[in-house]
Amino acid sequence: MTPKQLSTFLSSAIPARLPILITGAPGIGKSDIVAQAAEVAQADLILSHPAVADPTDAKGLPWPVAGKDHATFLPFGELHQAIQATKPTVWFLDDLGQASPAVQASFMQLLLARRVNGHKLPDCVSFVAATNRRTDRAGVTGILEPVKSRFASIVELEPNIDDWATWAISAGHIPPVMIAFLRFRPDLLSAFTPSADLVNCPSPRTWSNLAKLDQLRLPAQVETVAFTGAVGEGAAIEYLAFRKMAGSLVTAEQIIADPDRAPLPNKPNELYAVSVALASKAKETTLKQIIRYAERLHGAQKGEFSALIMRDVVKRNMKLTHTTAYIDAACGPLGKLISGEVN
Repeated sequence: MTPKQLSTFLSSAIPARLPILITGAPGIGKSDIVAQAAEVAQADLILSHPAVADPTDAKGLPWPVAGKDHATFLPFGELHQAIQATKPTVWFLDDLGQASPAVQASFMQLLLARRVNGHKLPDCVSFVAATNRRTDRAGVTGILEPVKSRFASIVELEPNIDDWATWAISAGHIPPVMIAFLRFRPDLLSAFTPSADLVNCPSPRTWSNLAKLDQLRLPAQVETVAFTGAVGEGAAIEYLAFRKMAGSLVTAEQIIADPDRAPLPNKPNELYAVSVALASKAKETTLKQIIRYAERLHGAQKGEFSALIMRDVVKRNMKLTHTTAYIDAACGPLGKLISGEVN
């Protein structure tokens, strides 16, 4: 599933109390998507890390009953929080595949019977779990068969450049030039290669880290080393070259100042850089000029970049679709493109 598809799936599975297990490479956004799905469902989020847990975390501590010759199990921590829940709650078992067999087994009763050692989970609690794959060399030895079968569905998350771009636009710290670069080189969004070496690979998580490094404005030599440490040497060098190229092109400000005479790029990498940068400047006072430039691109047989501009404009501010400039554009050469992006 793509991130958008997974979000849609969780929005139905969570209210239905169907436990879901999400698999996928490290750093592709599994945890973030679960947190966002819980927020959309207006549910509290209980975050557990079974990889560093003890079986008693999910079963309770043996505790003597006062004045009796036997003991009961006393829930504590996340188990106690779940048992006491009174509103929709998502109990998220992150990195479940890294947990020991004993810890995995401790959740079996909760996942299937929704009760453990005399304690019953309220109906408002839903389970979601996530794990890397064994091939990712992330410390995953596997998940017990009776644990796997207790999940209603096991789905694998696959990164998607359009879904990532939508997230990046709303995140606030991802520079437009990085969004443009990864749209130009979508295969570098997630190029995870398991390795025992102390190096990072390109992934949505590591690109987000690089975006934060990008804000530091480091000296060139330091920046190259730092960027390499974030996403790996090859991806870092390509991104730096793309950023340098983008800095030599017509700027969004120049286009907005004179959309009829601002030059149109010819190469795909240049078109991506200019289109994304221009869309990032969209607001009610600049939309008319941006649309005019998009119309010129459309007339120059570069309609896919006109569509890219309009798509990013909508993602950045849906309210702009109600402006006179946008409505007028819907009646012009961009009409079909605009109709497709809004719908």
